[in-house]
Amino acid sequence: MSGNVVIEQPSVSDGAAMWRLARDSGSLDLNPPYTYLLCCYQFHDTSVVARFDGEVVGFLTGFREQRSPETVFFWQLAVDDSQRGTGLARTMVDALTTRVVEQDARYITLSVTPDNHASNALFRSLAERWNVQLTTSWLFEKDVFPSETTHEPEEHFRIGPFPRSSAR
Repeated sequence: MSGNVVIEQPSVSDGAAMWRLARDSGSLDLNPPYTYLLCCYQFHDTSVVARFDGEVVGFLTGFREQRSPETVFFWQLAVDDSQRGTGLARTMVDALTTRVVEQDARYITLSVTPDNHASNALFRSLAERWNVQLTTSWLFEKDVFPSETTHEPEEHFRIGPFPRSSAR
């Protein structure tokens, strides 16, 4: 990864660029622009953006689960085509994991479709690097999505428990 990449908390002014990255990814569920603005405003402590020469080239959004405040759900991860294959996704995941563990998170959860091999490998390797458990179950079966869509089922990953005060 280039030395010009900076990982930091998003600000509201990053929301439009995040929406464009999600749109251009071709694989993420695209949400209204308001959603990305709201993530920057409401969930900046549990999200990151990556900047290359000042431009947003990646993001990872997350939020604390309401039923389990020690759990942070990683929601959407996007990397600009210009940065694919550079390790940027892993860098953002590691940076956000370190931050939320320092803020007393014990678990990271997320959902991923079975055919998303890159995300499957990325988050399995996160558990290995931190030497914590990863368990999986089905979060949403295909039949709960609207029949007008072709959405694949979503597998639920639960990673942790992360040790307290041991951020890497």
